[in-house]
Amino acid sequence: MSEQSMATMASRISLSVEVPEELFEAMRDYVETHPSWSQHRVFCAALSLFLMQNGISDRRINRLYLDAVFDYAA
Repeated sequence: MSEQSMATMASRISLSVEVPEELFEAMRDYVETHPSWSQHRVFCAALSLFLMQNGISDRRINRLYLDAVFDYAA
């Protein structure tokens, strides 16, 4: 694992968010049927993709997305 990936993992911030119950249940069902995915991984993939699609051009965000989708950070 690269030093940058390790530094990214070390700088985590815990969030407490409210999401619609349907969204939570869908994510929970997905995570239960795909053991290599976690809530953290799903959230990082979804949020980083949203940011990239909405104009954020930051290589660190791109890297977080790729790490989440291809399970590099595991």
